[in-house]
Amino acid sequence: MAMDLNSDLGEGFGIWRLGDDEALLEVVTSANVACGFHAGDPSTLRRVCTAAAARGVTVGAQVSYPDLRGFGRRFMDIDPVELADTVLYQIGALEAFARAAGVRVAYVKPHGALYNTAVHHEAQADAVIAGVRAFGELPVLGLPGSRLLAAAEAAGLPAVLEAFVDRGYTPAGTLVSRREPNALLTDTAAVVERAVRLACDGELVAVDGTVLPMRAQSLCLHGDTPGAVAHAKAVRAALEQAGVTLAPFAT
Repeated sequence: MAMDLNSDLGEGFGIWRLGDDEALLEVVTSANVACGFHAGDPSTLRRVCTAAAARGVTVGAQVSYPDLRGFGRRFMDIDPVELADTVLYQIGALEAFARAAGVRVAYVKPHGALYNTAVHHEAQADAVIAGVRAFGELPVLGLPGSRLLAAAEAAGLPAVLEAFVDRGYTPAGTLVSRREPNALLTDTAAVVERAVRLACDGELVAVDGTVLPMRAQSLCLHGDTPGAVAHAKAVRAALEQAGVTLAPFAT
């Protein structure tokens, strides 16, 4: 078995740091790097790309609504053409810093509200894919069964299935809103159990106890979750012990 382990990185801004990018880069195989619209500034983008390249971690663009104040966690009703251009702009910005570090942007993943909206919102999902497609033939990371991944496949882009080891799921297989109870898994043992079950059995347990089939090619650990580094280290150790080979899905 092979599995990618990804995390959202570069989400500081200026003098503010969110999460321990350097520590997580020692554990994960892919880095979803903020592109400046929900978090991240030029020096942060360059620092994370350089650190990822030094560790052989694949760099991906984590694109967002233009919502720095709200950390990209608020829905925005944006014209599809404008949204596509926003996505293209962010990928291009990160690509400049990736190239400076000797690597390339290898995939794209929407962040926050844009990720959740693109699960079901056809126009916005199509706009995200239009922005990616204008840049090139990059894989798109998203929720299984989402409109986003369907649009990626229709556009001839690789659609990569993702599951979250530290987020609550509804019985419908979508993420529990961060405004609701049980949105986050904060206990390391629970996070590890989720990761191993996903990788080995292809399933997870929703917040109501429903067992959901969930095939995934990449597992996400949020860098801003309390105890993120400890979670990541424990997850990696448990997956390797279970015979799972950790490797990026894109290079």
